[in-house]
Amino acid sequence: MPTPFVGRQAELALLRKRLDRVTAGGAGAALAIRGRRQVGKSRLVQEFCDGARRPYVFFTATKGASPVEGIAAFMAELRESSLPAEPELVPASAPTNWPDAFRALAAVLPESPSVVVLDELPWLAEQDPVFDGALQTAWDRLLANRPVLLLLLGSDLHMMERFTAYDRPFYGRADSMVLGPLNPAETGAALGLDAADAIDAHLVSGGLPGILRAWPHGTPALGFIEAECADPASPLFGVPEAALMAEFPAPDQSRRVLEAVGSGDRTHATIAATAGSQSGALPSGILSPLLRRLTEEKRVLASDTPLSTRPGKPALYRVADSNLRLYLAAMRSAQELSRRGRSEAAYGLVQRRWASWRGRAVEPLIREALELAAASGDFPWPDTEVVGGWWNRQFSPEIDLVGADRAPVAGTLCFAGSVKWLASPFDQHDLTALRMGAAQVPGFTPGSTGLAVVSLSGATGPVGGSGMGGGVELLWGPRDVISAWS
Repeated sequence: MPTPFVGRQAELALLRKRLDRVTAGGAGAALAIRGRRQVGKSRLVQEFCDGARRPYVFFTATKGASPVEGIAAFMAELRESSLPAEPELVPASAPTNWPDAFRALAAVLPESPSVVVLDELPWLAEQDPVFDGALQTAWDRLLANRPVLLLLLGSDLHMMERFTAYDRPFYGRADSMVLGPLNPAETGAALGLDAADAIDAHLVSGGLPGILRAWPHGTPALGFIEAECADPASPLFGVPEAALMAEFPAPDQSRRVLEAVGSGDRTHATIAATAGSQSGALPSGILSPLLRRLTEEKRVLASDTPLSTRPGKPALYRVADSNLRLYLAAMRSAQELSRRGRSEAAYGLVQRRWASWRGRAVEPLIREALELAAASGDFPWPDTEVVGGWWNRQFSPEIDLVGADRAPVAGTLCFAGSVKWLASPFDQHDLTALRMGAAQVPGFTPGSTGLAVVSLSGATGPVGGSGMGGGVELLWGPRDVISAWS
């Protein structure tokens, strides 16, 4: 039975819009779609092609294939597709180069609108150094004036960005679309979970359909993890493991830096110490470029800086994808136990690390939810443009939430706040600590700058009373977080 397709309505609408443009104008359009592995690029485009009811060809490259093998596979896919009116129109003998292959494609394009999909585009460019130029020439001379929608898919984010960069042949010829994971509301809808469990499921899965397809309907996160710990080949282990191996096939310095961050090191100094060797910490001249590459090119790490009206240090690093973050923090060790037949011990390990891991992992998600809510207009501080956190060099205090009009240096602070994602409610003691800590944030003005609380288990005392007494203007629970995406 096919897996139900969930969410992605906005993305499907964008694809339909481009096909409608092709249909109305009779000219071609190209769209480059990038997103990490298992995020659902191929499934999205297949769903679009099935719903469009137009002739199409969907070709997926094979990593490591030679150019001749790749072209032969493309021609075989073209022959079996709905694109040619007669399969015999496709040459029986495959061409030996991409220019001839694209000429064969152009020869069988119908007069009516059609769709051409090239999946795993970076692998094609990797196999043949002239592929980029051949595609550009074919587009300019053979395809752009025909009613065809060309969809270019790829998982290597940096290579896909480079494909349409200023100094590359295809520059200016394709729009770009980044496909992210399913959002928390879509994750909850797919699994039939309430708000709190939907957030947990989103943190565990990273919103990746490759994991959600194996998730039984209505199962909370820890229940799913417990069941999967008995299966060392589960997607819960396999998806992040494959992503890690695809990006970092060798245990080099980049991978050691990533693993250091995944194990809980957040600052430049602690990452250098963990990722170093017996001879000492990793030198700054080596670590700094690696961190830049992992954040700006690979985007496997994210860097957060203190948000206030003054520049702040130090930057804190985290694994950007919560699923990979959980794998490095706990699931990789659990998988080793699972492989040895110790599923109970594997689940016990995850349970012990769960509360502290979840408390950190949920903070970026809540900041994003607050930014979305501020943009919608129904928010106590409509001037909020960015939500971050604040800390000093001693990390005492650490303020989970700071809303401001801009970043990295704010002009005005709109609010400061706390995230308490535990079984116990936010209470008067927590409120006192928030007030004392917030007063140290540069730009925070007591009585003028607002206070916000986001709590898994609600609030007690004056904090949770009617009218949000105690000076707290915003009190959110899991439903409010989910509603930011709804």
